[in-house]
Amino acid sequence: MFPISSKGCGHQPITYIGDVYESGIVPGKDREKDSGKYTTSYPDSDFIKAIQTHDGMAGTSEVAETVGCTRRTAYTRLQSLESEGQVTSKKVGRSLIWVVSN
Repeated sequence: MFPISSKGCGHQPITYIGDVYESGIVPGKDREKDSGKYTTSYPDSDFIKAIQTHDGMAGTSEVAETVGCTRRTAYTRLQSLESEGQVTSKKVGRSLIWVVSN
C-alpha cells in the first residue's frame, strides 16, 4: 500500500491497493463484485425526499447534506432527475433551487 498525500486539501488520504484506489471520501459508491463497475447506493427517491424535507424547495448543498452524499453527487443526480422530468431547477443568484415536479 502506498498512501498518497492529500495534506492541505481537507480530504482523507487515498490508498493504492493493487490496481484500485480506495478512499474514504466517496460515499454512496460501491463496486459490483463480478464486473467491478461502480454502483450507487443512493436511490432517486432519496433526492426527491430531501427536497420535500425542505418544504419542497432546496439548494444542492441542502440536498447533499440531507442525503449524506457529496455536493457534486447531489448535483449530478439532480440534473439526471431534471432531465427525466422528476424535478425542476431555478437559478437564484449563484445557487440552484430544486423543486419536485408535479
